[in-house]
Amino acid sequence: MLALLPVVALFALLGWALVQSGGSPGGLSVNSELGEVSTGRASVPAFSAQAVGGGEVNLEQFKGKVLMIDFWSSWCPPCRAEAPVLAQVYREYREGPVEFIGVAIWDDLRDIARFVDDFNVQYPSTVDPMGRIAIEYGVTGIPEKFFIDASGALSKKYVGPMDAETLRSILDEMLDQEGLGAVKGQPAAVGRSGAGGYIAVGGDGGGSAVAGGAD
Repeated sequence: MLALLPVVALFALLGWALVQSGGSPGGLSVNSELGEVSTGRASVPAFSAQAVGGGEVNLEQFKGKVLMIDFWSSWCPPCRAEAPVLAQVYREYREGPVEFIGVAIWDDLRDIARFVDDFNVQYPSTVDPMGRIAIEYGVTGIPEKFFIDASGALSKKYVGPMDAETLRSILDEMLDQEGLGAVKGQPAAVGRSGAGGYIAVGGDGGGSAVAGGAD
């Protein structure tokens, strides 16, 4: 049953996207490009979402912080592979003006909660069961990350899994640009995630694909 979730979720997402876009979900396509990509936009939509464990997370509450929004799913192998890296880097930066938000899309709440527990995810994790937030953000696959500056403007979009060095570099660059300086503690020894892949959704064939990346 779990193996069918990506397929079922994909068709649900495409159906919703067709309605929302008037019949052409142009943002959904197989995306083999990994790394930082052009966004073509200066901001991202505000959203409120159910938090794992109860309550809600509202994007507006993080204004004034450097923010990383990560779209993922518990059934996504690259997401699972990079999860320890995200958890570790967050622990290094959490005492400063930095916040992460995880947005789990097309997933079961119990599986999301198990993922959060298994990987000791300490940053806010939210649920987007039908992928509506992902559609609004123009997400083309998972994992996919959006970096928001302290004013709420979109700074970077990153497609595919990240290693710790790249994530730290982006956070430090954004903190320097904001005049906030380095805030992380002494980093633990964290190697590359080895998450050499990316699950892209949509495309001409209406299916999903995994694109390889560098280890």
